[in-house]
Amino acid sequence: MEHWQSGLFLWTGRASRAIKTVAPLWLAQLVLRFGLATPFYRSGMSKWDGFLQLNDVAVLLFSSEFQLHLPGGPYAYPAPALVAFAAASAETMLPVLLVLGLTTRFAALGLLAMTLVIQLTVPDGWPIHITWAAMALAIMASGPGTLSLDHWLCARARLAGMN
Repeated sequence: MEHWQSGLFLWTGRASRAIKTVAPLWLAQLVLRFGLATPFYRSGMSKWDGFLQLNDVAVLLFSSEFQLHLPGGPYAYPAPALVAFAAASAETMLPVLLVLGLTTRFAALGLLAMTLVIQLTVPDGWPIHITWAAMALAIMASGPGTLSLDHWLCARARLAGMN
């Protein structure tokens, strides 16, 4: 190996370690959780008029505007009031779980499923939808990180099991 190559490898290793101190995994996981939760939570909150009371616009959108773009379609949503309620509920609850880091992987899976349905509803929105999907997959693959209730609960369970 040439001298310049070994110097390059040495420099790259040092730079990688420096970057890891500035961007630790737990911080990346936290930012991913907040980043994915934010648009869904905002969308979910815009659908409510009060506690368990959907606004008229949310039901109207699922009744007349939103359609599933499947082969042979587009198709109207079945039971639009029920679908609107389920979507608003999931868009409100799953992001809260994600931010808290509670059942994180399942919350990310739920938001990934919602992203796929949203993609079928708004096909031209794929550039943002693929970003949401990538974030959900990254959370599912790497977990919530150390700054999460999941991590704290697992640590407590391990300690309780040792006693």
